[in-house]
Amino acid sequence: MAEEEKTPAREVITDYAQAHFRYFRTADGTVYAQRNGHPVARPIRSQGTTGSHRQELMVGLFRDGLGVFNGTAMKEALDLIEALALTEEVQPVHIRVAPGFDGATWLDLGRDDGQSVRIHPTGWDVSVPDPQEVCWRRTQLTGELPMPTRDTDGKGIDLLLRLCNFATAETECLAVTWLIGCLGPSVPVPAPFLTGPQGAGKSTAGRMLVRIIEGMSGDLRRAPKDEENLTTTVAAGWITALDNLSHMTPDLSDAMCRIVTGAEDVKRALFTDGDVFRIGYRRPLLLTGIDVGVIRPDLADRLLPLRLERPRVRRTEAELWAEYEEVLPVILGSLLDLTVKVRAADADIPTDLRMADFAHLCAQLDAACGLGALPAYRAGLDDLNDDVIEGDLLAQTVLRHASGIEPGAATRMTSAEWLHALTQLYSGDGDFRPLPKGWPTTGKVLSDRLKRLQPVLAARSVLIDWGRTKASRYIEVTRPPGPPKPEQEAAF
Repeated sequence: MAEEEKTPAREVITDYAQAHFRYFRTADGTVYAQRNGHPVARPIRSQGTTGSHRQELMVGLFRDGLGVFNGTAMKEALDLIEALALTEEVQPVHIRVAPGFDGATWLDLGRDDGQSVRIHPTGWDVSVPDPQEVCWRRTQLTGELPMPTRDTDGKGIDLLLRLCNFATAETECLAVTWLIGCLGPSVPVPAPFLTGPQGAGKSTAGRMLVRIIEGMSGDLRRAPKDEENLTTTVAAGWITALDNLSHMTPDLSDAMCRIVTGAEDVKRALFTDGDVFRIGYRRPLLLTGIDVGVIRPDLADRLLPLRLERPRVRRTEAELWAEYEEVLPVILGSLLDLTVKVRAADADIPTDLRMADFAHLCAQLDAACGLGALPAYRAGLDDLNDDVIEGDLLAQTVLRHASGIEPGAATRMTSAEWLHALTQLYSGDGDFRPLPKGWPTTGKVLSDRLKRLQPVLAARSVLIDWGRTKASRYIEVTRPPGPPKPEQEAAF
């Protein structure tokens, strides 16, 4: 064939790619490639170690006898493919868990053949999802799950709880509720905080919970040094588990709040002056540690305390994990069975709790199995509120001031007047007691602190509100009528 009659290499690559792959874009403009009939999608610009689309094309062209092409031809072909794909309809990609058609939920098993679990209102089954319904995005953090066992009669849940060292039955049902919540792509779940004495197996229990959803390669990680590294880790997987926390900075606390309930970051695209890309995330989060110090009120609303106790009989790591890996298919099958049963249960939505979706899931579990998940969740939140108050001298001082207000009465002052009154109450009449570090120094700072403490104080029957008169703004503290909740003695 004459040189001028040869088809340009970029056209050969483009024709082959369009015949064997489906191309589409996500809402942020990233173009993905999906092999025909397979649910896993890869960004066409990825150079990732899990296998890039560029590598897929090179291998396919070589095996089909079309030759080996240089980098320039491949780049030109991918540039054209990307431009064409930007005119296609938008479709999301998902990691591990995804919504499907007709109210179904999909769980990616991480298998090469693409087989996944479809959880629907009448049961669950294993199949390869239609690429138009679900597109999976995989990273190095996407481990392979075993094929779940059918007809387990719930024994997998018992096997799991026997391997963990949860202190009470209430703690066990909360852990199971959290696992069910992790299978819901649109249900924000609080972050379990596994606590207990040294040697209680907190890290081991955390790994076991994570690996039910993430596979045996799932593991705990240390807290990243900054929020950017944390969000990068979160965006690459489904469950993020942080081990052995001993201190929680305000920035880390705020980042965890956003992870649990959802947020979006905007960053500058590499090698550009003005282009940006978006990272949206809402992921299940798990924490372990003996004590993290003072917990901020907004994070306390998003935590799920799970206490463990030291085991009476110790087992070797090899023996423990060998048994866990053997029973993992049964555990996963029982969890899927229970998820179907709980989702079908009818229960009222508790409207007084911040994480209302999770509270509703607790109520559904109680309705389906006769357990006490919702009362246990409420009790855990009350304990966290107590922890917040015990670690915040300003909250203790407000409660002390409110104890002198008659039920049904209110006290209204400006923020500066409140600062003076609370400072005097804390220091004493003689002003001899030094103020603690972090005590508000201005009325504005005091107002901001009270806004954070508002839900915690409301749980102790102390209501705080803000308003304005013609003359100035004010803060109002009210004790509603009726018997207040029991208070612990404030330590001064």
